[in-house]
Amino acid sequence: MINFLFLDLDDTILDFEKAEEKAIAKAFVDFGIEPTESEIERYKKINLLQWERYERGEITREEVLTVRFDIFFEKYGLHIDGEYADSVYRHYLGIGHFFVDGAEELLEELKKRRMRLFIASNGVAATQDSRLDSAGIRPYFERIFISETTGFHKPEKEYFDYCFDHIPFFRREEAMIVGDSLTSDILGGIRAGIKTCWFNPKNKPPRADIVPDFEIKTLSEIPELLQK
Repeated sequence: MINFLFLDLDDTILDFEKAEEKAIAKAFVDFGIEPTESEIERYKKINLLQWERYERGEITREEVLTVRFDIFFEKYGLHIDGEYADSVYRHYLGIGHFFVDGAEELLEELKKRRMRLFIASNGVAATQDSRLDSAGIRPYFERIFISETTGFHKPEKEYFDYCFDHIPFFRREEAMIVGDSLTSDILGGIRAGIKTCWFNPKNKPPRADIVPDFEIKTLSEIPELLQK
C-alpha cells in the first residue's frame, strides 16, 4: 500500500509550460525582442538542454539560470547580464499560476484519503514558493522539498535520502513518486528504491533504460492506481 506520495510540481500539478511561455514573452518585450512563437520555442529548447546537463551533474543550478540566456542572446548580439535576465523572467514567472487538468480534484481526493503528500521539485525556491502560495495548495502537503533548499537535486539519490530523513516514520516500501520527467522524477525514484509513476499526457516515447512501475495519461488515474 502507498502511504507516502511524492508529487513533482512543474507540469504535474502546476502547468509550468503555460506559465513559462507567458513569463518569457513578457521578459522578451523588456529585452526588446519580439516574443514570436518560434523564438519562445527556441528558448525552451535551450532551457531544456541546460536542465538536462544539470541533472547529469555537468553544470550547477546557478549556471543553468544564466547560461540559457547567454546562449539565447548570442543570436541577437545582445550583451545582457544572464543573472539580470533571469531575475526579470522569474519576476513574471512568480506571478499567477495555471493548474494541470485534474490537479485540483486530485489533491482534494488525496486529502480525503489522508494520504501523506510531499512536493519534490527541482525548481528555484523563491519562484516555487511564490507559485505554491499563488495556487493556494501549500496546505495539502506535509512537506515541500525544493532542490535549492535541500542542497541536492533529482535524480540524485542524496536528494531523496534528504527527503526521507525529514519525514517522521517514513517507510520506503510504502512510497511512490509521480512526475512527468523520466530523467528526473522516475530515474530519481528508481535510484531511491521507491515506486515510480510516469505522468505522460503527451505520449512521449519511453526509454529502455528508465522504466517506471506505472504510466498514466491523466491525473484522475492516480486514486484508482493507489487502490491496487
